Amino acid sequence: MKILVIEDNPRLVIKLKQQLSRWYTTDTASSGDEGLRLAMTTTPDIVILDLNLPDMNGLQVCESLRQYSLDIPILILTGIDTVESTVSLLESGADDYLTKPFEVDELRARINALSRRRSRHHNEKFIRVADLTIDPGRRTVERSGVTIPLRRKEYDILEYLATHPGRVLSRQMIIDHAWENGRASWVGSVDVHIKQLRDKVDRPFRYPLIKTSYGVGYMIDTSASDNAK
Repeated sequence: MKILVIEDNPRLVIKLKQQLSRWYTTDTASSGDEGLRLAMTTTPDIVILDLNLPDMNGLQVCESLRQYSLDIPILILTGIDTVESTVSLLESGADDYLTKPFEVDELRARINALSRRRSRHHNEKFIRVADLTIDPGRRTVERSGVTIPLRRKEYDILEYLATHPGRVLSRQMIIDHAWENGRASWVGSVDVHIKQLRDKVDRPFRYPLIKTSYGVGYMIDTSASDNAK
């Protein structure tokens, strides 16, 4: 597995390079511009990204990486652990984050979890619910033949709902699936992402698929298409 670390702290870079190289092929970059260039030329399996870079904000790097590839998992290194910061990370396309200081063993566990999820997505077949079609291998979504661009977390949540049609999934269940660390601070983000999914997946079409079970969670309503006839 190939890891790209984008971090400008030389002492931390040396430590991560020494430790991670025991298990992975590890490249490093000390600026956002260099990190983006390496990401596009070396095709890493996972990117570890610090938020505080000398030439640009880490969130800008994250957004640029996500525009380049929906498939590369991005793990953020940050010194801030608040609801506002986690929502910003999600909006920028991050898959997980780790608050400094951290142990290398925990970082390795997060890397392996992200790798397993990526492999699982590539091996799955099409998911179809009513007029909605999801391709887990390519991480693409269509409804009634119309391609729907989604952010990474929006996709993860929709795929999870679609693989359990007709079943109410609690916010905590969605968090446990879509975020590696399952922190309580992600709860508000679930509602934000559901609203964004409805704007893209439901509102432009004849009938809604995503339903709310008040006080519990969300579900894909398999009877929606029948009721619309």
